[in-house]
Formats: sequence, C-alpha cells, structure tokens
Amino acid sequence: MQGLFFETDTGVRYVLRVLVLLIGFWTAWRTGRAVAEGWQGYLTVVIYTALLAFVMRFLHFSLFEGPFVSPFYYLIDFVLLLVLSTIGFRMRRTRQMVDNYYWLYEQTSAFSWKKKD
Repeated sequence: MQGLFFETDTGVRYVLRVLVLLIGFWTAWRTGRAVAEGWQGYLTVVIYTALLAFVMRFLHFSLFEGPFVSPFYYLIDFVLLLVLSTIGFRMRRTRQMVDNYYWLYEQTSAFSWKKKD
C-alpha cells in the first residue's frame, strides 16, 4: 500500500491503529448493549470483554508486531474495553428498566434509575 495512498509506511500504520482502536471501542460498547438486551448479568459483560481484549491483543500483535503475551498490555486493553462495555450495558439497562417498567421506575441519569414516588 506504500506509495498508492500514503508516502511512507508510518502513515498506513497510524491509520490502521486508529481504525483498530475505533473498531475495538465500538465492539466493546455494542457488547455491553447486547448483553443488556438479553437481560443477562454484568458478569457476562466482564467475560465477553475479557475475550474481546484477547482478540484486540491478537490484532495488535498481527498488525503492529506488538507483544502478544503481555499481561500489562492485556490489562490495559481489558480495562479500556471494560469501561466502554460497562457504559453500553448501563445505558441500555437503564433504558430497558424505564421503558418496560414505566409505572415503577424513572430515569435519573443515563446510567441509573430510581423508584417513582
């Protein structure tokens, strides 16, 4: 691809890194929403996010020659992805509770609800 769209190989690497980052973050957010839509618990979000972090480590290894078996970088990936999947989970679960049980709950923020008085 060098010379076709970019002058140097580093331009391609930056574009690929941003694309992998966006795809990973979007997938984590959608994972949290999907778990909430299935009425599954938060533990399922953690398990799916751990698997997604493993896939992201593999992508970093295969595309950018990064370390594959590195607990430090795996933990960084896992924490970042868990934050985004938790956001997706809590936003969807709040919407579910408020929409499905509108006579019981009202929304207090994007991430929480409370009982109606």
